[in-house]
Amino acid sequence: MQSTATTVTEYLDALPEERKTAIQQLRDVINEHLPAGFKETIGYGMIGWVIPHSDYPAGYHCNPKLPLPFLNLASQKNFIALYHMGIYGNSALLKWFVDEYPKHSKTKLDMGKSCVRFKKMNDIPFELIAELMTKVTPELWIEWYEKALKREG
Repeated sequence: MQSTATTVTEYLDALPEERKTAIQQLRDVINEHLPAGFKETIGYGMIGWVIPHSDYPAGYHCNPKLPLPFLNLASQKNFIALYHMGIYGNSALLKWFVDEYPKHSKTKLDMGKSCVRFKKMNDIPFELIAELMTKVTPELWIEWYEKALKREG
């Protein structure tokens, strides 16, 4: 379910009532704990956090006109999705997250490469998400990103 919203407020206002509280709470946790330097925006029809061109002029290699993406939050048809590029791009961070998840949630971890899916709004491990947000600074994300680009090229 890709939104056509152009602002975060528009995105939030368009959510179904049963999702608004959980998405807003996740957004608040992210904004409270994400290190300074990431900018909240709308991207790919989702709420996103990026490294702006003012801090990383090269932008995203797939489309340099776009800022460097890091994190997205979306209300999908059957779940809320948190897309965290750090757990996709760094095996140590992924291992930490997978090991910690059962300590914070009664539900089984449901995830893809960068996507963590939350099907039950009452089972979102907000404390774990808060801790995850503190793990990657913009500088560290740029370092990991550039290292991955060099491996590809």
